[in-house]
Amino acid sequence: MKVYSYLRFSDPKQATGNSIERQIQYANRWAEERGHDLDQTLSLRDEGLSAYHQKHVKQGALGTFLRAIEEERIAPGSVLIVEGLDRLSRAEPIQAQAQLAQIINAGITVVTASDGKEYNRERLKAQPMDLVYSLLVMIRAHEESDTKSKRVTAALRRQCENWMTGAWRGVIRNGKDPAWVKWTGTSWELIPERVTAVRHVIDAYKKGHGGTEIVRQLTSLGLSPTGKLVAASNLYRTIRLRALIGEKEIEVQGTTYRLPGYYPSIISDAEFAELQQLASHRGRRKGKGEIPGIITGLRITYCGYCGSAVVGQNNMARRRNEDGSVQDGQRRILCVGVNHSKGCKGGSCSVVPVERALLTYCADQINMTAMLSGGGAEQAARDRVALARQRVAELQTQIERITDAILGAAQESTPLAFTRKALALEQELDAEMKRAMAAEQELTALQNRAAPALAEAWAALAGHAQAQDYDARMKIRRLVADTFSHIVVYTRSINLESDDSRRYIDLVLVAKSGTTRTLRIDRRSSAWVASEDFDSSALTSNEF
Repeated sequence: MKVYSYLRFSDPKQATGNSIERQIQYANRWAEERGHDLDQTLSLRDEGLSAYHQKHVKQGALGTFLRAIEEERIAPGSVLIVEGLDRLSRAEPIQAQAQLAQIINAGITVVTASDGKEYNRERLKAQPMDLVYSLLVMIRAHEESDTKSKRVTAALRRQCENWMTGAWRGVIRNGKDPAWVKWTGTSWELIPERVTAVRHVIDAYKKGHGGTEIVRQLTSLGLSPTGKLVAASNLYRTIRLRALIGEKEIEVQGTTYRLPGYYPSIISDAEFAELQQLASHRGRRKGKGEIPGIITGLRITYCGYCGSAVVGQNNMARRRNEDGSVQDGQRRILCVGVNHSKGCKGGSCSVVPVERALLTYCADQINMTAMLSGGGAEQAARDRVALARQRVAELQTQIERITDAILGAAQESTPLAFTRKALALEQELDAEMKRAMAAEQELTALQNRAAPALAEAWAALAGHAQAQDYDARMKIRRLVADTFSHIVVYTRSINLESDDSRRYIDLVLVAKSGTTRTLRIDRRSSAWVASEDFDSSALTSNEF
């Protein structure tokens, strides 16, 4: 027989009292009196985990124990000692009873230290009222936790509402506070070295660096936003936190409260809006690499023949130039349809002529003005905001009408279809409000961008990018993502059957404004030799 002891308490402050010692002493005494040894190989301690919210099952030791029972790694005849049934669960009685039954049905005896009762199949068969007693204990435990939860929720909601109205200022103990602030007893203060690390994360992210590269940079500089080692995935969560602009975000039973000015801010609202806009575009991030792609890896570059994605290929192992840079012929772009079922005939080509022609073309102010004509990205963002707001207003009106209809009818005669329609509209409204917020963030980012004119930026970086300078290529990469919605590549010109198809590479540039241009590029000179307007309707749907 193996005897296990399970210890749990929901408040970490209880660790400083005698809760742990009391539970351990009882388990040891029970085992000694019966001549058994308390098993120490399986640690069953859930400190600070709630049984009401089932955290001890989802992420704690009790969940591990229950899985061990399912996998038959706990032998029948074993004993589990707990201080009381409320240590096992404070969930709804039917759920708590099911967890107790799972343990007992596996042939394990549950012993409660508080009243000395033992629960197993034989005893419950002989004394069925013990099962009723256990259910009553679980009902009482759940009601106690439920009442406490409601009181805490009401107090939390009251604190948030008073903060929003300015009637109260103080510490709200809910969730985790950001690692770059500390409470002095009267106010929150920034931790300078951690703020420096956060600013570095934001600046590097805006330059297009990925999480792994940013972690490498932080390590080399001896910086950390948290004071300890940080994972790349945590950095992506950090740039989403509204605590960056001083807001604390609390959710109370489906209602989200945003408390402005709760923390000292690190960045402005405008910078945060731009940061969220950047974060919404997947594919812009680039980890540490010798030659970042300028047009590939952004999810905007496609093959003109089959519509598949075009990817970059850098053969870093081949012979290099005297200065250590990779030879032009070893840097290529390839349609993924070549090696897949589409059997694309486009093949691959050197990316160097494409990059040089694109950089030269975009560095010309006249060309960039033409590319960005037709309303501009800012006007397009304004249109999306207006449409989203209009849809939100329409949905809110529909919900109000249905709500009035439901309230006007007797409860027993309310059509079920009304209720379902109201729920569906609320879900649609939530999604539309998120789209409106994203559009507003995009517009704010565009309005507050203090970068030089695009053409000037291209011209300043073009030479360094062609020389394979990492930082310059990262900046160009972002300019490409900001300027174009699609880049379509014809590696052997648009007309594969023409006599000079192998001499030219045709490039279709679709700006975010909707303006489309084609470039014909000479493979040998890497220069664009022709440019013209292009009817984007001629492109297949696969390319979009």
